[in-house]
Formats: sequence, C-alpha cells, structure tokens
Amino acid sequence: MANIEKRTISLPSEQAAFIESKVRNGDYASVSEVVRAGIRALRERDEVIERWLNNAVSASYDAMKSDPSRAVTVDSAFASVRNRHAERVKVRK
Repeated sequence: MANIEKRTISLPSEQAAFIESKVRNGDYASVSEVVRAGIRALRERDEVIERWLNNAVSASYDAMKSDPSRAVTVDSAFASVRNRHAERVKVRK
C-alpha cells in the first residue's frame, strides 16, 4: 500500500459543500476519497493533453515548419470562423 501523507487544504465553500455532498450521498466513503478521485481525473486529463500535444500538435507544427505555404493568416482564420458561425445561426432560424 502507498504511504499516506496528511495535508491541510483550503477550499471555497462551494467546493467544500460539493465534496461533502459526494460523501453524504454515498458516492465516496470519505473526503479523502473524493480528493484522490479528483487527482486521478486531473492526472488522466493531463496525460490525454500531453499525448495530444506530442502526437497531433507536434505533427502539425513539423508539417508547417517543413512547408510554410500551408499557413493560414489570422484574418483568414477569423473570417472562416465568422462564416461558420453565420451559417449555424442561419440554420437555427
């Protein structure tokens, strides 16, 4: 079993109430379990982001470095976003 270290933390009332509700509702046996689950989720999210950065973003960066003509100007990118937004708004009406 891993060594357990005690820590004292400060939380906003809203977060403390959320943790307490998780314990009170039986989702977790203790406040410590809620915190450990949160840390596991944060670690998993960080690992997903790290993989994405190492795979997709790194590959895109390398492709742009090897062929700068693939680049899109900021104005062009924003125009594209505005156009897509306008199309979505039009579809909703």
